[in-house]
Amino acid sequence: MTDWEVGITSEPFVIAGPCSAETEQQVLATARQVASQGVKAFRAGIWKPRTRPNSFEGVGVKGLPWLTKVKEETGMLVATEVANQHHVYEALKHNVDILWIGARTTANPFAVQDIATALTGVDVIVLVKNPVNPEIDLWVGAIERIYQAGIRRMAAIHRGFSTFEKSNYRNAPLWQVPIELIRRLKGLPILIDPSHICGNRELRGISQKALDLNYSGMIIEVHIDPDHALSDAKQQITPVGLKDLLASLKNRKLNTTNEEFIHTLDILRRKIDKLDDEILEILHQRFTLVETIGNYKKKNNVTVLQPNRWQEILTKARQTALELNLNPDFVEKIFKTIHEESINSQTKIMNDDSNSAAFEN
Repeated sequence: MTDWEVGITSEPFVIAGPCSAETEQQVLATARQVASQGVKAFRAGIWKPRTRPNSFEGVGVKGLPWLTKVKEETGMLVATEVANQHHVYEALKHNVDILWIGARTTANPFAVQDIATALTGVDVIVLVKNPVNPEIDLWVGAIERIYQAGIRRMAAIHRGFSTFEKSNYRNAPLWQVPIELIRRLKGLPILIDPSHICGNRELRGISQKALDLNYSGMIIEVHIDPDHALSDAKQQITPVGLKDLLASLKNRKLNTTNEEFIHTLDILRRKIDKLDDEILEILHQRFTLVETIGNYKKKNNVTVLQPNRWQEILTKARQTALELNLNPDFVEKIFKTIHEESINSQTKIMNDDSNSAAFEN
C-alpha cells in the first residue's frame, strides 16, 4: 500500500455505530450487536455540531469512557468526530483510535489547522469528510494540512454535498467530486457515508455504487432504537438493518488475472481511445466554425446570444438522444457546456479589436 495506508485490511472496511452517544447503555448495547456482525470499528458522536442552539449537542467528555468500555469488551476500534484542539486532546487521552473531521470543520481552514497542530507527532487514524459545499480544493487542503502534521494513516469520507438543485438525497452525492479527489490524491482510501447522503434508511443503492467505484468501505449510522434517537433519527438503521445491508452488498475487485478479460478489455479501451480522439477532432472543427460565426456576428453588429437558435439546438439534441437510447439529461449537460464555451469564445471575439481588424482585412 501507499503512505495513505489506514492499517485496516478487511474489505470493505466498515465503521458503524450511532450518530450520537446518548447513554452508556445505548452505546454498549449497539456496540455488542454491531461487533457480532464482524464490524471492526465502532463510531459514536461525542460532540455534535448542531445548526441551531438548544438542540442536542452531544454528551461531551463523559461519553468517552463509554467508548473505552466498547474497546475493552468488543475489541473493536472506536471512532469519534473532533472539531477543535480540545476534542483532539480529550479523545487521545481516552485512546480513541480513529478521529474524523466533519463537513463543517473541513470547510474552515483555521479549524483544520488547529486540529492538525494538536495532532503533530501523534500516530492515529484520521478521516476527513468532504466540505458541505462541493469545493474540491477545501477537501484537498484539509487532507494536506493533516498530512503535513505527520499523520499518514488517513482516509477521506464522502458524505455528499448541499446544493440548490432539487435532489432525492439529503446531501447530493455529486460523484464527480470524490472521483476528482481520488485522481489528485492517488492511493488515498475513501469511505462512503450513505447515512448522510440518503438522509433515510434506504442505503443499499448508494453503498453498492461506492463499492462499484472501488471505495474502501463505509461509515454507517446504526442505533439500537433509531426511532427514538436524539439526532438524525430518520437515517439511522438498526443492527439487524446493518446485517441485512452488508449481506446484500457485492464487493468488487480492482483487477483480475484473467488473461482473456485483460486482452478483451485492452481491445475495447483502444476503441474508446480512437473514438475519444475523433470527438476531440470534431470539437476542434465545431469551435473553428463558432469563431467564424462570431466574426460574422461582429461584422454585422449582431448579438452573440441567439435564444431561438440555442433552443432549436437543445430540442434537437434531446430528441436525437432519445432516438439513440441516450440519456437526454446527460446529452443536454454536454451541449450546455459546449454552448457556454461557444458564448465565451464569441464574446471574446466581440471585444477583441485586433481580431476584428484582421477579419476585415
